[in-house]
Formats: sequence, C-alpha cells, structure tokens
Amino acid sequence: MKKRIRRVGSVANELVKKSREAMLTAVQIYNNPQIDFKSELFIVTAVIAWTYLLHAYYRKHKIDYRQLSRLPGRKKYAITPRGAVRLWSLEECLGAKNSPVEAIVKQNLLFLIGIRHEIEHQGTSQIDDQMSAKFMSAALNFNAAIKTHFGQVHSLEREQAFSIQFSTFDEDTAKELLLQSDLPANIRTFITDFERGMSEEDYNDPRFSFRVAFIRKLANGKASADRLVEFVPAGTTANEMNRVYVKETEKTKYRPKQIVDMMKAEGYKGFTMHQHTELWQALCAKQPDGKFGTMVAETTWLWYPTWINEVRKHCEENAALYRPKSISNTANVATHGPATSAKDDI
Repeated sequence: MKKRIRRVGSVANELVKKSREAMLTAVQIYNNPQIDFKSELFIVTAVIAWTYLLHAYYRKHKIDYRQLSRLPGRKKYAITPRGAVRLWSLEECLGAKNSPVEAIVKQNLLFLIGIRHEIEHQGTSQIDDQMSAKFMSAALNFNAAIKTHFGQVHSLEREQAFSIQFSTFDEDTAKELLLQSDLPANIRTFITDFERGMSEEDYNDPRFSFRVAFIRKLANGKASADRLVEFVPAGTTANEMNRVYVKETEKTKYRPKQIVDMMKAEGYKGFTMHQHTELWQALCAKQPDGKFGTMVAETTWLWYPTWINEVRKHCEENAALYRPKSISNTANVATHGPATSAKDDI
C-alpha cells in the first residue's frame, strides 16, 4: 500500500479553515442570547482561532513553531503525555521574532490572554458588557489578518449579520448599569494594571479596543427611514456628528494622567497621580450625579472640565506644596515685595 504524502500547503490550508471556523463560532456564541458565559467562551474560542491562524502563517513560511524542551542536553522538542509534539501557544506565536502581528494588535490579544488566565479557574459574572470593545477589536483584527496573509476569499465580512436584540435603555439607565458594575476584583485589577502602562494613543486605537457610539436618529427622508445602522463618511469630525445627529453636545472628558500633566504644565510640578487620587477621594468626587465625571466602558472613570477647575483651585491653594521653591519664592517677591527680616520688624 502506498503511503499517502501530505502536501505542505494542505496543512496550512486546513489550519486556516479551522481558524476561520473558530472565530465565526466565537462571534456566534457571543451573539447568542441564550448563553450566559459569553465572555469566557468567546475568549477561549478566539484564542484558538488566532493560534491556528498564526500556525498556518508559520507553516506557510516554513518557520518551525514546535516547542523546544526545557530539559538540559541536546535540542529536543517538548511532547505531550501521549507523545505528540507540543506546538507554540498564542503567547509564543506573538513573541516570535517573525511574528506578523502588529504591536497594537498584539496588545489586544495579550489583554484577552490575561483575562483568560484570570478567569481560567474561577467563575465570573456580568463581564460581557465590560469586555465587548476588546472582543470587537479581536474579531476585526482577525478578519484583517486572514485577508492579508491568505487572501480575500477567507474574509468573514459577509458571514455575520447585525445582531438584533430586545434590550433597550435610556441614557440614565445606561449610566446606572455602568456604575453598578460588579467585575471581580482580580479582573478589575488586571484591567487597571494592563491599561495603566499604555500610551494615550495606543489606548484609543480601535485595534486595541473598538468603541462606537450608537445614536438614535430620526430619518431625514423615506429612503433612509428603515436603515438601522448608518455609516458616516470617514473623516467626519465630532462637531459635524453633533450638528447633524445630536441635539445636545457631549461634555469633553479627560483621563487622570491628562489632568495631572495639565497641572504640571501650569507649574505645579509636585502634583502627582497620588495627590490626584487623594484629592478625589477626599472630596468624594466620583458620585453618580455626574457633576465631576462619568464611568465609561471597561470600568474607566473620566473627568469633566468641572473637575479640572476643582483640581486647579486645590493646586492654587496649596501652591507652596506643589510649586518648586524657586517659582514660589519668585511669586512671593512679585506679589508681596522683598521679605522683611526680624531686624526690620524691630
């Protein structure tokens, strides 16, 4: 009997097919209203999809993606208890010097892997809404990658229809839901630590976290009356969106680091993130009334300009603490004239 010879290309093609099906399954699971543990299932299945896709890429480019044994001695491959050779995990695929994954896309995947590690042996509750922006990016990034490396024929764009849902709520209800988020402490800590080390540009990159604003719009004419989602032209500014679609202009929001940097730029060099945290805690500034700020997706609190005014007032009242001595002394001389010595007082 002739031994069947498997072509190299067929293995890569099979991996691409599996990766594509895995990502479609991940999206279908997340959109299924009868499944409670959407986030856990999406992450696990999406990680499998990305792993297969990168294995296919390395196979196609004849790059060895087998794990090496950590045992001392000559070069050996790691094997499973049943004798199969172990292949790279997704983390190892991303860490390889020949990885085709862009840095910001890698950040998104490492975030998902980190969440998976946190929930792997624990139960979770109500984290779906907090993770959806990251999941959307993972799916869109996957679609872009599979088209780039294996052709438009593998595109997933026409495979998933818009997800219809029965739930609807007004702005006040949405804010209340965000404020009542009950993310497990370990996941909340992981998100905070992960995103703290990111630059502002990377944090706002849609390839890391895809955020969109849905605005209910009254149709301008019969032709557009039944269109559920309307895509505005690329490059449309926020002001143009507000003028056309929104009657009330949304307040500008700031991250804590932006406010601290703002105070430093105004001369209060000693005002740090630590002082900022102590200040908002002392003033109980994170109140649900929305006076100083608001909670947005992924448990991130952003501050309004009204809070910046409070911070500036605090810095002005405590200038001696936050301004360098040379600046404070110069300001005192300019305001009060030369300091009077004890001898002059007599």
